Amino acid sequence: MIRLLLVEDDGNLAYIVKSSLEEIIEGYEVTTAGNGLEGLKAWKEMKPEIIISDVDMPIMNGFEMVKLIRETDKDTPILFASALTTPKDVTSGYKLGVNNYVKKPFVPEELDAHIHAILKLKNGEKLRDESNIFSLGHYTFDSSNATLTRDGKTKPLTAREAEILTMLCKNKNNVVKRENILSEYWNTEDDFFASRSLDVFVTKLRKILEDEPAVEIRTVRGVGLILSISR
Repeated sequence: MIRLLLVEDDGNLAYIVKSSLEEIIEGYEVTTAGNGLEGLKAWKEMKPEIIISDVDMPIMNGFEMVKLIRETDKDTPILFASALTTPKDVTSGYKLGVNNYVKKPFVPEELDAHIHAILKLKNGEKLRDESNIFSLGHYTFDSSNATLTRDGKTKPLTAREAEILTMLCKNKNNVVKRENILSEYWNTEDDFFASRSLDVFVTKLRKILEDEPAVEIRTVRGVGLILSISR
């Protein structure tokens, strides 16, 4: 159950958001406040896991409330849900310590997605594209960051090494034609130089992976390369 503080001066909107999160999406315990001053009081009393706040409110606006909260609380995620999303407003919010913005009007599912993304970041969960992560025996290859990791130790790759290995990983256990690799990453006007460069990079990759017997980059003579993974 996510303890959420919703600071919103529009009573109808606050009711809709609270009901949607608690009853339709579920997994939320929502406390509402009608302005920044009430929001400050509720924040002190309930210690929410996340705060969703409007910006333009009577008595105390969202900017003033966030400024006071951030004097002592640097950790609680705060998301502004507002129609005020000009570059100046957005910049002001981030400078005060707001974690993200969602523009009104929004659907509850959109707000729910923003909340979970912010909480994942707070909890240290990496948001990464898993399509760029490959398993190579005991190694994990992160093509986006050009790294090979094994037993907590990371080996950096050059950009070109990572590019070649990515193409091979995406076609693992299948032959990748040399001309396809060369046309993708080299200026093939000088075919001899490009071909020799490819051979050098493949040799380096084999050297890097030599301590993983389950992984082999094989040359299929006259055709191309194949990344064989036996487990």
